Amino acid sequence: MRFLVLVSVVVSLAFAATSSSAATSGPTGLHGFLLRADEPATVVFHRTPSFAWDPSPSAIGYQFQLSTSSTFRENSIVYNTNSLTTPVAAPALVLPWITGSPHSLYARVRATLNDGEVTPWSDDYGFDVLPPPPPTPFLPTDPGLLRWTPIEGATSYQVWLGDVPKRGQQPGFGKENVHTNVLDEREFYTFHQSAQWTSTIRWRVRAQRSTESPAPSNGLPATSYGAWSPIYSSSNPPVTGGAITLGHTISDITSDGTDASSAHRLMPGFTWSGNQTLSGANAELFRVYVFTDSQCLNRVYTSAVVGSPAYAPRSGGTLGLPSDSSGIATARGSYLDDGTEPSGEMYDGTPVTAQESAGAAAPTTAAPADQGPAGAPAAGAPSAGASSGSSGGAAASSGSAPVSAGAPVDLWDTDLWPKSGYYWTVVGVAAIPATAAASTIAAPGASKGSTLLPVADVSKFNVGQSITIGIAPNSDTATIGAIGNGLVTLNSPLNNGHAVGEPIASTTSSGVVYRDMEMPQDVCQVQPQRRHRFGITSEPALTTAQEPFVTGLSPQGKLISDEGTGTFYGQPLVAWTPSLSANTYQVQWSAKDYPFTAQGSIMTPANATQLPLAIGTWYYRVRGFDYSLPAGSQALSWSNPEKLVVASPSFKVVQAKATTFKVVTPQSSKKPTKPVKSK
Repeated sequence: MRFLVLVSVVVSLAFAATSSSAATSGPTGLHGFLLRADEPATVVFHRTPSFAWDPSPSAIGYQFQLSTSSTFRENSIVYNTNSLTTPVAAPALVLPWITGSPHSLYARVRATLNDGEVTPWSDDYGFDVLPPPPPTPFLPTDPGLLRWTPIEGATSYQVWLGDVPKRGQQPGFGKENVHTNVLDEREFYTFHQSAQWTSTIRWRVRAQRSTESPAPSNGLPATSYGAWSPIYSSSNPPVTGGAITLGHTISDITSDGTDASSAHRLMPGFTWSGNQTLSGANAELFRVYVFTDSQCLNRVYTSAVVGSPAYAPRSGGTLGLPSDSSGIATARGSYLDDGTEPSGEMYDGTPVTAQESAGAAAPTTAAPADQGPAGAPAAGAPSAGASSGSSGGAAASSGSAPVSAGAPVDLWDTDLWPKSGYYWTVVGVAAIPATAAASTIAAPGASKGSTLLPVADVSKFNVGQSITIGIAPNSDTATIGAIGNGLVTLNSPLNNGHAVGEPIASTTSSGVVYRDMEMPQDVCQVQPQRRHRFGITSEPALTTAQEPFVTGLSPQGKLISDEGTGTFYGQPLVAWTPSLSANTYQVQWSAKDYPFTAQGSIMTPANATQLPLAIGTWYYRVRGFDYSLPAGSQALSWSNPEKLVVASPSFKVVQAKATTFKVVTPQSSKKPTKPVKSK
């Protein structure tokens, strides 16, 4: 084993039964780390670190504090726990970006002794938490797509489009949120195909982090975002015609769909060139479809309609596409704002809705209900769900409601790429005049004063459409506010009752429908070159590089970071690297590696936690949860199980004389040294 400043429990130590804590020194060697306590020493971190210190002889527990003041005044304490049983701490809280001279944050620890007394506090450990450097442009990329370097620990990104007004603001305030590291340039291309609009794109980007874990206990704010990057400028070549030709899928990697390509760790963007459909017609709008089969029948993703030669999912929704011909004419001379995408249809009339228009998925806040009974914690250990706030224990859990990542615009893992994967294609889209909609009232009819209208075929109608219900002189005119399963919700109550079979018709046909100009299955069969593959593999949380990321107390009473033996006393601290797409994490432990049968589970937004394990041999694993996947299906890949052994201590305290004690090592063949008599 490699050891830190390893302070062993003294093999033979005598002390007075009436010893005072005033005569005992505080713990030493307190320092911060991210993955292993034997990392190179530093006082600067980009996320909340874990902490370790040399074990104190006779200690049965520790109190640990974080503060914004080296004097540790009450109003400066941001974290406090007194339930630690081993010399490590993994605070599950978001520390603010904060720097000072010499430091802005301070940690200290003291031990509780077996006589109930406490030691003095350790020396202060000062450190700072700095945001990571801003993302930088990640090249190469394809026309119509912005791309930047993924940032470790980021859960999303905000992109500032320098020349686009958004939500009624002035130019230069267009901001978009994405869960991946690419953004399409739909604002610049949609209804604009000239170089005047598309040749140069000015943009900035900043990383955002999850702030769902507890904030500092003194209320000190912790922002969710890092610094803006400098202003970047990206150039695009002129838009070209010709047959639609697929390009790449692009995220942290670039894939051309061949078996030699890598799988994506983030949801990719999709690129293409050309504008001619199967029939030779020219398109100025496009839609991407993703399927699980090569025949392009089992559709799992429908993109928003875009005019750019690229598409990348946005969690904040679609562009507010014009709903009539006059709106399209206006859009040709201005940038479109975010908003609602009007009704869409496939080439055969099947209604389609962009995935970006879906409601936000509920974030995973608790471990899935597939766990066995909780494992027996070590003596004095808190339960797996204990809070790690002002007085919480080692096993952390989220202390505040998570923030939704927006629409579920990510895709599920595929089997080992290229063994399995997704198929995608792009089709041309045209804005065509909508025909007048008509249907009839369905059972049980509609009563006077009701705002609910049962309709035989709701697919004929759109939200915002004006309709006439019934036959004059007992007809009603109303506006559709919402459309559900066989029901239309009206914005105003009916003045008359209406029976089953009475007609319903739209009052106007001046709107437009965004209809595909070709069928995806025809494209995939007639032009197989317009069907590409890609794979997605969620990045497992790495619990090891060449060596596991585990720190704790050895059975000999020494602070160690594991090098393969994996034997600890008490509650070891396990750490892992952040996954690119994870918002929170789950840790499980089992008494055997296969089959892995969970004996306990911890949910934490942090990248480290302590495991409340009983004595025995254990295996643990870690996985992330991606809030951009549909609710109930947000789990990512498990890490490989890592082995841990929790052993009883290899030392014991025995009474030598009435007023003296000594600590001996049973395994040692050496005679214990002579006890020191108490004074």
